[in-house]
Amino acid sequence: MTGRMEVVGRVSGRRRWSDAEKLDVLAEAFRPGVRVCDIIARREVSSSLIYTWRKQLREGKLAGVVPSLSAFAEVQVAEPVAPTPQPAPCPPGFIHIELPGGVQVSVDAAVDAGALTRVLSVLR
Repeated sequence: MTGRMEVVGRVSGRRRWSDAEKLDVLAEAFRPGVRVCDIIARREVSSSLIYTWRKQLREGKLAGVVPSLSAFAEVQVAEPVAPTPQPAPCPPGFIHIELPGGVQVSVDAAVDAGALTRVLSVLR
């Protein structure tokens, strides 16, 4: 029994890749955990082609693919705002008065009402 056997090796010459085939190879080659060199050997494609196709993909040159351009967010640097100091809590028996002009008066609960009235009238 003699028969004829033909062994087909690597494809010689230029091969035409459709955009769908290119996208399929790229999806496989850049899947997490996959080594690009393994895809190159299995698909019989050169490494330069894979990286050329990846560039074409980014630029939107493959049919049906919108380019994925880098996006930047606008950043504005503002002067730091100093925190508004909070008044220290008054000890029991103290009265803290803050007037509209920013003047602050702290008095003891035993302050003379007449004296406090005179001081506040001058500060207004």
